[in-house]
Amino acid sequence: MPKGVRKNQLPQKVCARCARPFRWRKKWRLCWEEVLYCSNRCRNNKNTH
Repeated sequence: MPKGVRKNQLPQKVCARCARPFRWRKKWRLCWEEVLYCSNRCRNNKNTH
């Protein structure tokens, strides 16, 4: 991701657990395609609903 990009210009996905939208984060730069959940809480509770 180039420097100086505004938050509203970052890629966005919808969480597979809570269905809320979330945006790209620097810590996900190498694995963005594999990210399915917006947080650890959603990832840990992926089978409950």
